[in-house]
Amino acid sequence: MVKLIALYKHPENKEAFDQHYFGHHAPITAKIPGLQKMEVTRVVGSPMGGEGKYYIMCEMYYESHEALKAAMKSDEGRASGKDLMSFAGDLVTLMIGEEVNE
Repeated sequence: MVKLIALYKHPENKEAFDQHYFGHHAPITAKIPGLQKMEVTRVVGSPMGGEGKYYIMCEMYYESHEALKAAMKSDEGRASGKDLMSFAGDLVTLMIGEEVNE
């Protein structure tokens, strides 16, 4: 299992961010072909205290690297990426991870 992980720093206007993210961006992303599961976590704090560096984490699960690559090339994948850069390009860090079953 491969996942695309999106970490979002705290936006200046959290209400506007949430409206766009949950009302527009997440529904676009959920339609990407090959996406098996999408989990969104709101980061509520840091073990060291305070709010922490990140605001939201989204994990998008795919069967394989090939499935992820194909998803990103799809019309829905391109639409999600274009939307992401329009509202959170300066806030987001994207990573690809593999689940480890040891």
